[in-house]
Amino acid sequence: MNTADRIATEVLSEFKTWPKKYHPVIRSEYIKEWVPLGGIVIQDKDNFKCVAAATGMKCLPHDKIGQTQGMTLHDWHAEILAIRSFNNFLLKECLSMASTSSLSLDDEICQEKTTSKYLRRRTQNEITEFEFQPFALRDDLLLHMYCSEAPCGDASMELIMASQNDSTPWEIPPSQIHKKFDDKSSLLYGRSYFSNLGCIRRKPSRSDAPLSLSKSCSDKLALKQYMSLLSSLTSLFISPKNMYLSSLILPATQYHKVACDRAFSATGRLMALQRGNDMDVSQRFSPTSTGGYRFQPFSVYSTSLEFIYSRRQSSLRLLPGESLVASNIASFSTPYNRGVLIGGTLQGRKQFSLRGAPPMSKHQMWQLALEVASRMELRPLIRALEKRINITSTNNRTYEEMKCTNLLAKRHEAKSHVRCVLGGDAGEKGWVRNTGGENWSLCDIHSE
Repeated sequence: MNTADRIATEVLSEFKTWPKKYHPVIRSEYIKEWVPLGGIVIQDKDNFKCVAAATGMKCLPHDKIGQTQGMTLHDWHAEILAIRSFNNFLLKECLSMASTSSLSLDDEICQEKTTSKYLRRRTQNEITEFEFQPFALRDDLLLHMYCSEAPCGDASMELIMASQNDSTPWEIPPSQIHKKFDDKSSLLYGRSYFSNLGCIRRKPSRSDAPLSLSKSCSDKLALKQYMSLLSSLTSLFISPKNMYLSSLILPATQYHKVACDRAFSATGRLMALQRGNDMDVSQRFSPTSTGGYRFQPFSVYSTSLEFIYSRRQSSLRLLPGESLVASNIASFSTPYNRGVLIGGTLQGRKQFSLRGAPPMSKHQMWQLALEVASRMELRPLIRALEKRINITSTNNRTYEEMKCTNLLAKRHEAKSHVRCVLGGDAGEKGWVRNTGGENWSLCDIHSE
């Protein structure tokens, strides 16, 4: 079995262990569901382990973002939910490694209790002003991702064109061409205008669906090739240096080389990151001050293996008169937790409530990060993450204020740089922000 098949097998095998309620359902005698699957696999020499997997294919409309208060996910497409679950897994690993103040790092008992199969403690020689994180991924490990469908957005455009009865390119109306770059509907096509390639797209949806500003999975994965798989909160504890995907595995039926090269490779729309042909950018992002961020494109490989609930496999099982629809549920699993989501909220719980907040939500991740910092007595991180701006202040720190900490300055610079490249002629304005869900505090939210 080749490496691509082994990676796919790990994720597919993980899904088979999930309870039946985590699977797509048969809605009626004539309606069945399909859903994408995504997973993160860690390779240790010849051993492969799926540490995060997820299904899902929905996102939150932009007009609902302000209600989330960090408790409801904005985007639970399988790829994104798998990455968010992976970050929760990493923070849980950090917590398990965190020693109490009464134990020395040289203490054998402490070392035994704080060992991770995947993370290591960084040495004092490795820690600098811009690379201050206490942990790093073990140097001998590789990260891979499997997706049962081509990521929505640029990497799937040729597949969409091939599936059309009429693949004649759509003409972009003048009203669309001349929209301002900061207009919420500018340059963010879903599946429409499918012949317009290499551009940032929003998540695909029905034409009558409320507007969503969540970017396509292709765009988010492209961004991760510079920003690493780490989220902002996880990047406070783990060095991004080797937290990059080595490969992306797609079913052969979903792999289009031209599309994937354009979307992800160093010769496609991210060429400027590889060439570093902008002198100002080259100086700004010199090796000594990048914070550990760099462009590291992953390789894309195909596998002959298919997910049982993929659109293709599900279609093969349809009987005459039956139809196939997208599943409304999403599921996630890591060694630490698993669950089912509906509308970005834990199944059976009220949307936009603390009890409904999944473990990878912004609220739960902030709370977990603060717990890790406190357990390790990392004063700079505690100050950046604590609920109030300072000890004597009665002002609660908002999520937006927390993310403005100087400790994340290099990350913000790097993200701005990549968005400029992905935005093309529009620059960073081409990446229209999905704002409105940052003005909340851990102190403001109570369980319902």
